Amino acid sequence: MNERVKNISTEILSSNWYTLKKITYDYLSNGEWKTLNREAYDRGNGAVILLYNKQLQTVILTRQFRMPTYINGNPGGMLIEACAGLLDKDNPEDCIRRETEEETGYKINHVQKVFEAYMSPGSVTEKLYFFIAEYAKEMKVNEGGGLEHEQESIEVLEIKFDEAMAMISSGEINDGKTIMLLQYLRLHGLL
Repeated sequence: MNERVKNISTEILSSNWYTLKKITYDYLSNGEWKTLNREAYDRGNGAVILLYNKQLQTVILTRQFRMPTYINGNPGGMLIEACAGLLDKDNPEDCIRRETEEETGYKINHVQKVFEAYMSPGSVTEKLYFFIAEYAKEMKVNEGGGLEHEQESIEVLEIKFDEAMAMISSGEINDGKTIMLLQYLRLHGLL
């Protein structure tokens, strides 16, 4: 518990897609208690994975429409990113195995957790669990593309690692979680 925080009250502002809360609390700053208000968007925790193939020097990424990026100036709203999904009450490893098969069509057994991170802690409660896993062609069990009932329309991309790294510099890949995982592979000499 943080002894500098007390009298927390929460008001639900929206629960349409996920939950947007207004939180009022007292915070001790410089010896004085102040009443503050913040909004927090709670969409649950998630997991993300980057599939890589050492022999081919490739990674598996996805491309899909992301409305928030579109309204913030991303022409076309398409985003190239690592496979990810919400935990939906699963543990992170089970979640990422499920999401990998649904989105990319690859059935993976061994995943390696590399770290956890809050991606936008000023306004979103979500913590992401980051994974990597090696893939091979024979692990492909379906076409992927996501689930229709979840309104997913996902394109699966197999990209040379060096090309993916260049796509960061060119701005073609500008998703934070994807950049972090690509950099992780580079920093650890995995590709």
